[in-house]
Amino acid sequence: MFIVDAHEDIAMNVLSHGRDIRRPIAYIRRREDEILAARGCPLMDGPDLAMLSLPEHRSGGVGLVFATIFTLPAALETVVAKGLEQMRYYASLSEEEPGVRIISSRSQLNALQEDWGRAETPDARPVGMVLLMEGADPLRDPSSLAEWYRQGLRIIGPSWHGTRYAGGTGAPGPLTDLGRELLSEMERLNMVLDISHMSEESFWESMERFHGTVIASHSNCRSLVPGDRHLTDEMIAAIAERGGVIGTVMANRFLVADWEQRDSTVAPVTLADVVRHIDHIREATGTTLHCGIGSDFDGGFGVESTPVELDSVADLSLLSAALAQAGYGEAEVDGIMGANWLRLLERALPVS
Repeated sequence: MFIVDAHEDIAMNVLSHGRDIRRPIAYIRRREDEILAARGCPLMDGPDLAMLSLPEHRSGGVGLVFATIFTLPAALETVVAKGLEQMRYYASLSEEEPGVRIISSRSQLNALQEDWGRAETPDARPVGMVLLMEGADPLRDPSSLAEWYRQGLRIIGPSWHGTRYAGGTGAPGPLTDLGRELLSEMERLNMVLDISHMSEESFWESMERFHGTVIASHSNCRSLVPGDRHLTDEMIAAIAERGGVIGTVMANRFLVADWEQRDSTVAPVTLADVVRHIDHIREATGTTLHCGIGSDFDGGFGVESTPVELDSVADLSLLSAALAQAGYGEAEVDGIMGANWLRLLERALPVS
């Protein structure tokens, strides 16, 4: 099964935390344990056992990820520089690491799937990366977008918290004038709009203004977990009406409303809780065609904060069995695990 994960903060983890994604997950964790022992203090703000590595992508059947360019809020020159640094990292990784490919066209996507299917061993599988900017602040202004596009950027989520472009999580508000200009330029370039993290005001204004492909790379259901980070049923329906796909996040606090107050030994979060969100999207849209994975692994949380069955990205494949056990058919499972994202990319990416 060719799995697609629509949200992984790879460059941020490499450049900010020194994680070498080319090495096995056991090596990455051992190295961080050694640093912790030497420093006598946490490497980051709390437990955060790494989950992403290329060997685990390959062994688990994850053939394509939406790899993010993500920077924390800072001064303009700082976020622009960090965004460009992450873009250069992906370019270098694809040049230096055999099998890693930046996917920016349909022809590249098709070649990736063909070569993945022909690989004689999991270690020989290529891994594709579609570049996604999470929070548009690294764009100095909309006029710079064409150059980012030329370098392979294909998807933009204007918000994280509030940005110079749009209201976002914990920061209500509409699109700014810059945000309106950005959407126009994205539409001109036939880019994909990621509404994850958008405030309701900026979401609905974007749905009215933007006429291209719309997705939610990593968003869960507000009716199951309250909060402005998640999608209302009306938002879910609007994305489906536009032919979009919604990637379910694997973070416990996004899956279960009272997770931080729960006794995990009595009621652990499991893949059944992931299926519950997928069930809800299916119920809200009448189909599974708009359901996908957007794990957000290593996006500010680690293995301690994911369903108990998961130890690394290699374990995403276990979701297929959980879906089958919940009564989903083979074609539905294939779609959720990756085929729905692939169909969307087939129509959203340029031919070559």
